[in-house]
Amino acid sequence: MSSEQSNTSATPLEKTETNVLLKVIGFCVALTLVFTGVANLLPQVEGEAPVDKEIDLSSLTPESFAALGEELFMGKGTCTLCHKPPPLGRAPDIQGENMVAIAEERLKDSRYKGEAKSTADYILESMKDPSIYVVKDWGVAGTNDSVSPMPKVHAAPIELSDVEMDAVIAYLQHKDGNDITVKLPTEAPVSDKKAEADSAGTPAPAANAEDAIKKYGCQACHNLLGTKSPVGPSLDDIGSRLDPMQIQESIIDPAAVLAEGFADIMPKDFADKMTVKELKMIVDLLVNNKGDGAVTKTATPKIKKTVVEPAKAEPSETKTSEVESKEEQSTEPATKENEQ
Repeated sequence: MSSEQSNTSATPLEKTETNVLLKVIGFCVALTLVFTGVANLLPQVEGEAPVDKEIDLSSLTPESFAALGEELFMGKGTCTLCHKPPPLGRAPDIQGENMVAIAEERLKDSRYKGEAKSTADYILESMKDPSIYVVKDWGVAGTNDSVSPMPKVHAAPIELSDVEMDAVIAYLQHKDGNDITVKLPTEAPVSDKKAEADSAGTPAPAANAEDAIKKYGCQACHNLLGTKSPVGPSLDDIGSRLDPMQIQESIIDPAAVLAEGFADIMPKDFADKMTVKELKMIVDLLVNNKGDGAVTKTATPKIKKTVVEPAKAEPSETKTSEVESKEEQSTEPATKENEQ
């Protein structure tokens, strides 16, 4: 009998291990409850999904149309990234200037080669084709003020519709007390943009890295391809600071790691707008920008699944497993293989 009891009773070691296990489990449960309680004590903030701005055309006035243009100027149009008072701006301070009077002067300038006949037409032309007239000393370095660093605002990545550009013109006229000469829209900007997209079709993919950089307006905010801008970090030496994976992440998820001293203002939708091929071409060019003034073009390294661990942040694992399988599908959105 004593032999059977010794076989069924737990040894002191087993009892100790059981007690330790129960204590660990109890500690974990208690810790979970503590964190849950703290989380519930913190103020809860509920985010709201972005919605398309709708306009009541029946009550639209020239003044409210100009107010819409101001919102676009400050927001979607990204105009204030460059058009700032000196010495901060890298483009003329059009908010501090009477643009109607300025436009009248430039239409008479012998350097003007455009087709605009009115100040409103001139402002619209300057948004759609900024290089038609470049303000003295504001052109791309080395072009003798014949090429503007400003992106075309009706093209990617800004993509203002015709109605939205008219609203910006109304704002620039109205802010200095001038008459608003643009016609009020008969369709809301969203509908106008859809109709424009339906008629224009999908923009053609860039043929090379330089074209892709110009297509998406990278030079408007970064030192790149001969242009200078204090808005964003310089990309002339980006290849000496970041590896291909980090460069790619900075394009498709720019808020993941912010460069010291710079605000989170870079557009977040490049991954939706760029094709796979365009993204790879840009990464290929930037990774070879070492700060020596020369760009050596080599084949883009195949980007493997990895975790980027910069010194000050730890962004989540970047999923790029589909990049290699879609290298030939250059018209597919880059976001499909790059989910941060």
